[in-house]
This record gives sequence, structure tokens and C-alpha cells, in this order.
Amino acid sequence: MLTAADLNRRFALPGELDFRVADHGALVAHVTNALGSGSVACQGAQVLTWTPSGQSPVIWLSEEARFQATKSLRGGIPVCWPWFGAHAQDPSKPAHGFARNLDWEVCETASTAAGTRVVMAFTPSEAQRALWPHTAELTLAMTLGETLRLVLSTRNTGAEPIVITQALHTYFRVGDISGVRVEGLEGCEYIDKAASGDPCLRQQGPIAIDREVNRIYLGCPGPVAIVDESLGRRILIDKSGSSSYVVWNPWAETGAKFGDMGPEGYRRMLCVETTNAWTDTAAIEPGAVYELTSEYRVAPL
Repeated sequence: MLTAADLNRRFALPGELDFRVADHGALVAHVTNALGSGSVACQGAQVLTWTPSGQSPVIWLSEEARFQATKSLRGGIPVCWPWFGAHAQDPSKPAHGFARNLDWEVCETASTAAGTRVVMAFTPSEAQRALWPHTAELTLAMTLGETLRLVLSTRNTGAEPIVITQALHTYFRVGDISGVRVEGLEGCEYIDKAASGDPCLRQQGPIAIDREVNRIYLGCPGPVAIVDESLGRRILIDKSGSSSYVVWNPWAETGAKFGDMGPEGYRRMLCVETTNAWTDTAAIEPGAVYELTSEYRVAPL
């Protein structure tokens, strides 16, 4: 793994981007430009923060997040790949795959009209192929500015087709979860993983959060919005390469079990994740590339 000094020599953008070791111990790219600011950890290519100019932070990172090798920080945008959730055939394998827990390689930085572009890449090693017996190359292109745009690209470098599930597991910062609703998923079917009722339900009206919520919404390729009455704003989420979303808040009891969320952390966050999950899988032929994209912006209420 390169040091911050090594990365600065190769990839720093004076006055706009530099690499440093953050207070929680992670090696991080820090971005500041006229349109916004943010940070990205080299482990997992995990966006940790993003704040458009003149706005309050949009991405939530736990105040109790502490860096550990092979474990993603609580909050930000972990990359779940090449499977989402528990492994379908072997739950002893790491949840959400392995890409979020390992070091990625910085391969490009650039100043663009839309903001600061940072590209990181990950190629599974022999150790990861023991968990997932395929060959592929993964890149995440991030543009941090007035909007936050993410493009997660999987290239199948093997001789056989592969099928993956994946997610951009985005933790959004909210003022108070009691004043938040999610719009755009009305009428969609969902799997309720936090309850023992019917496995496939249909959303009636906007989503309000007043208990633990862990749902996979299916057949929903369009945009959604997080309406936050406390902060007087709407977070708009647009995407491509996905026809599912995950909406998640652990609430107090489950959140307390994590140890790094904080006693009131669940009140300040909501995950609305751009996914290929459940039956929404990504099939990739040899030599082909599959792109999962998500873009976030903020508008006043």
C-alpha cells in the first residue's frame, strides 16, 4: 500500500485534492473545490463525506467510526461486491463481499467542470478467488462537486459469464429520522427483512421510518427522493444499471449492537442504497463491462 506522501507525489491536485491519514486512522483523499468538498478512503474506495457548497453534509459518517484493516468504516458509502448481503450459498463468507474491506489502487485524479474526479480500482487476488472463483476488474469513478456521481464498473476478464449482486450502500445524513420520508417507491413490491410477515409486500404511500426498516424494493429503476423536514431539504437520487433499492435504518436496539454507530446515531442517518439485489442480478459476459451508477443532489423543500 502506498503512503500518503507517495500518493500526493503522483495524484495530488494543488489546492483541490490531497491525501492524508485521517483522525480515525484511514488513508483518505480530501477534496475541496468551488462546488463542494468530500473525502474518500483508499480502503474500499469508500466515500466518507460529501458536502455541496452552501449546504450541510449529505453523507453520514458515525462519530464513533474507527478504522480497522479488513473492516469498512460505519457510514459513508461502502461498496458491496461481488455479492450483496449474506452469500447465497455459504453464509460463512463475509457479508457484502470483500471489496469494501480491502485496499484499492488510486489510478486517476482530475479537475473537471463537474467537480473533482477520483478513480480507484480493485482486482481480486488469489485469496479472494478462494471465496469467489472468477476473474474480474472493478473500478469506481467518483466525481465530487455540486452533485456526487458514482460509476461502479465490473469488467469480466474471465472466459465464462458471471452473475453478481452489488450495492452502493449509501448512508445519508438526516436532521431527525422522525421527520424523514422517502418518495418514489409508491406501488413497488418489497422484501421486508426486518419482519416475519409476508415475504413480498407492496409499498403504500411514501416510506416513513418509525422502527427498524430493512427492505429490498424490486422493479424500481427510477429516481427517488429523501424528504427531510428537519433540514428543509430534499436529497434526490438518480441511477442506472439497477432496478432495486434497499432502504435501511437499524433503529435503536439493532444499532446499539454494532458498537460503532453511537446511541443516537440511528436518528441521524438513513440508507437508501442503489443495488442489484435479490432477483435484480447483473449478468456479465466474458470481456463485457457492467456499470452501476448513482448520482445525488440536494434541493430545498
